[in-house]
Amino acid sequence: MTKNGIRHIATFNRTALICAAAAMALAGCNLTAEQKAAAAAKRAAPTAVVMPATKGEAAEGGLAKYQDGYPNFGAPLTAANVQMSDEQAAELQHQLTALAARRKAGALSEAEYQAKVAEMRRLAAEHGTDTLSEISK
Repeated sequence: MTKNGIRHIATFNRTALICAAAAMALAGCNLTAEQKAAAAAKRAAPTAVVMPATKGEAAEGGLAKYQDGYPNFGAPLTAANVQMSDEQAAELQHQLTALAARRKAGALSEAEYQAKVAEMRRLAAEHGTDTLSEISK
């Protein structure tokens, strides 16, 4: 064979491979409307499960388990403890915003601010043990 003949065969093979790859790529685009909707539903973000606030009583259910005792992580998880209400969050945000405004305006001295910080840190350190003892009663 001559060099030109080998080049023609190589060009033909390259063209055939490119066409075959393009045909396979385009074959995946032929989805029906139902298939497109099903694929979009699979990609959609899961909906959030909002658990109602319990007034100090234990959360129902807990972690689901299989019959053999192993945990099942497929069920929605519940909160480990009572969550902060919207009113409590708004009140806390109001208090912190007022404290920041007082400090920025100079109405709160550095010593008073450090005392508040120390009080908050003490509360953070003791709150866990206090709450745990209250829960275990």
